[in-house]
Amino acid sequence: MGRVISSVVVLFLLVDGIAKVLKFGPVLEACARLDVPEWTIPWLGGVLIAATLLHAAPPTAVLGALLLTGYLGGAVWTHLRVGGPAFPVAFPILLGAILWLGLCLREPRLRDLIPVCRGPRRPGRMESR
Repeated sequence: MGRVISSVVVLFLLVDGIAKVLKFGPVLEACARLDVPEWTIPWLGGVLIAATLLHAAPPTAVLGALLLTGYLGGAVWTHLRVGGPAFPVAFPILLGAILWLGLCLREPRLRDLIPVCRGPRRPGRMESR
């Protein structure tokens, strides 16, 4: 299930990154409303694609997730700065949560590090360490 969730997030982010690199019309319009300079849009797309590819590769998945969390945090700030509606602010937060959910489900080592990823402890069960 974690791979399916992660695949959906990766596909969405790659499409978004490619749309930025190619400067599709809707992307240019949205960025203009957010006061994002046009020359930065392909660079943002490149950063998004690179971080997404890092997240997609199992050896660098956690690094990619950390970089994408920063990227999505910048998206939240950008929307808050212009005083936009609630959904564009909430969507990157939700996407980041789904990104980490998928990673926690597919990466057992994270379950020991992130308490939210751990399941309930079963009484009488010995923990192996």
